[in-house]
Amino acid sequence: MSEESDELRNEKERKNVLELTKELIPPEAIVTKVEFEGPDVAVFVKNVKAVYSDEHIIRNISASVKKKLIVRSDASSLADPESAAKKIREIVPAEAGISEEGIRFSPEMGEVYIEAMKPGLVIGKQGSTLVKIVCETGWLPKILRIPTMNSDVIRAIRQTMISDGDFRKKFLGAIGKKISKPIGKSEWIKATALGGFKEVGRSSLLLETNHSKLLVDCGISPEPAVKGLDALTGDENKLFPYLDSANITINDLDAVVLTHAHMDHIGFVPYLFKYGYEGPVYCTPPTRDLAALVLYDYIHLVATSGGTPVYDEKDVRKMLSHIITRDYGEVTNITDEIKLTYHNAGHILGSGIVHLHIGEGMYNIVHTGDFKYGFTRLLDPADTRYPRVDALFIESTYGGPRDIPASRQDAEIALMELIKRTVEQGGKVLIPVLSVGRGQELMLILESYMSTNPRYKLDVPVYLDGMILEATAIHTAYPEYLKFNLQRRVLSNNSPFESEIFQVAKGERNEILDKGPAIILASGGMLNGGTSIEYFKKLAEDPKNAMVFVNYTSVNSLGRRVQSGTKEVAMPGDSGKLEPVKVNLQVQTVDAFSGHSNRKELFAFAERIRPPPKKIFTMHGEEFKCEDLARSLGMHLRIEGRAPMDLDTMRFK
Repeated sequence: MSEESDELRNEKERKNVLELTKELIPPEAIVTKVEFEGPDVAVFVKNVKAVYSDEHIIRNISASVKKKLIVRSDASSLADPESAAKKIREIVPAEAGISEEGIRFSPEMGEVYIEAMKPGLVIGKQGSTLVKIVCETGWLPKILRIPTMNSDVIRAIRQTMISDGDFRKKFLGAIGKKISKPIGKSEWIKATALGGFKEVGRSSLLLETNHSKLLVDCGISPEPAVKGLDALTGDENKLFPYLDSANITINDLDAVVLTHAHMDHIGFVPYLFKYGYEGPVYCTPPTRDLAALVLYDYIHLVATSGGTPVYDEKDVRKMLSHIITRDYGEVTNITDEIKLTYHNAGHILGSGIVHLHIGEGMYNIVHTGDFKYGFTRLLDPADTRYPRVDALFIESTYGGPRDIPASRQDAEIALMELIKRTVEQGGKVLIPVLSVGRGQELMLILESYMSTNPRYKLDVPVYLDGMILEATAIHTAYPEYLKFNLQRRVLSNNSPFESEIFQVAKGERNEILDKGPAIILASGGMLNGGTSIEYFKKLAEDPKNAMVFVNYTSVNSLGRRVQSGTKEVAMPGDSGKLEPVKVNLQVQTVDAFSGHSNRKELFAFAERIRPPPKKIFTMHGEEFKCEDLARSLGMHLRIEGRAPMDLDTMRFK
């Protein structure tokens, strides 16, 4: 009897949100339906002008129901798509640059997607043009920026957003009902380290309360991942997170929260969908697009290497269809008791520090993912201000006592001098990079020096090979996530990414290798895969050449071995058999370009985060670095500092 009463009470509370929303809408709007739509509330009306005539109405209702409010026209009030498209082109200035096929409709959602070179002109001053579009056509506009560089990934994702309209409507409705169902007050909170603790790779943290379960990240370790299932020869526990040890089933999970789109943080998520997960995945919009790029590339890389991927493209597509995007600063209920907010992490495009507010002030957790609290040319430093911080989970990639690199300016000069010397003696410079993040950072450095500094105006091409080009195109679709001065350049058609110094590697790589001096930015920053492997094999034996590492290399990677001074490595030859390769080229490491915080920056972040944390837990670092950083920060801040290992569980309440 009591269970039935609880069920009825929960249903009544759930309906109250919908009923309150309906009551607050102006009567002349004529509400036809109010429903949950994922973490939001959607209201369908016959007269949208009655709502959009006052800019405060939506804001005030959102504050009252404590949810984001979406106001849509009832299907009967939508103009036919042909007439609506014509009206939109009349309303929006031609200078906005809407392409010929830049207006597409999603009838299931009542939305019109408008792609433009200058979205600001589609939005209008304080959203005035958007309001005019919705009032005169009934369709709710969704504005998308056309990347300044061609992007097959963005094109495919945007098409899927429209074609999956019917599925998305049902999915969001189901998730919305689940989120909005009151679940009572939790008595305890605990977190279990499932991967990436006292190690780098397969990052995953399970957060649980009496009523909620969610994963923060779900990655794959970098070394065996390139071989896929064929790597599983008794060492499978080193590849995936310890989900089997968490005493939960996949569909016990309420949500998966992603910090950013690197494989060691997202690489296992499609596997969840392969085996039945049907819930939401939260991330920022750039993370969604970059995730599609790196996951599809992973499948291709494993297949072309003769391995078997741990999932296939349909699993990635299923994951993408279940993603709910959120921008920085947007507070979102992901269960009835847990609110999620993303903050800038400064690591790669769209990377987010996760703030989780649990149980109406019961506990607050900040999870940094990978973050950069220091200067880069690409992104602003990580945010340090949060509503409340009880426990801080902080990465430790460069948390060791010796992880204090040279100044950024000195490092840039050292890089350019090495390039200059190598080019002048007739050699080539190979820079293996992580295609997302480090690739773009290096492009900005090279463009700046080679375009403006007379000493480094070298008459040599900079070749881009691998995923770098597609990843860079995605950056141009989201300039608002970039540093302000870079954002302005992209928006003013002066994008440094499209400088004439850059050339796309086309045809056989031997053509590049047979030509004169050059700089080569190739994907595969750890030499674990990607195009950098092919260049390395061809360039390694000539002492005139040079190779520069600019990002983290994992302990067992080929990159780490070469960095450490190995003079001969075995690599597959043309016949597929392993052949010895002499490492005679000059090898340099420049840590100052990393997207991870160094020791000094980690301390500065921990000191300046406001409000100060009460506990600190280290993760995402080699064992010694995690332990030393936890001990040092704990003593420095006079709080509990701990370095959990995989499978450790921490109870907070």
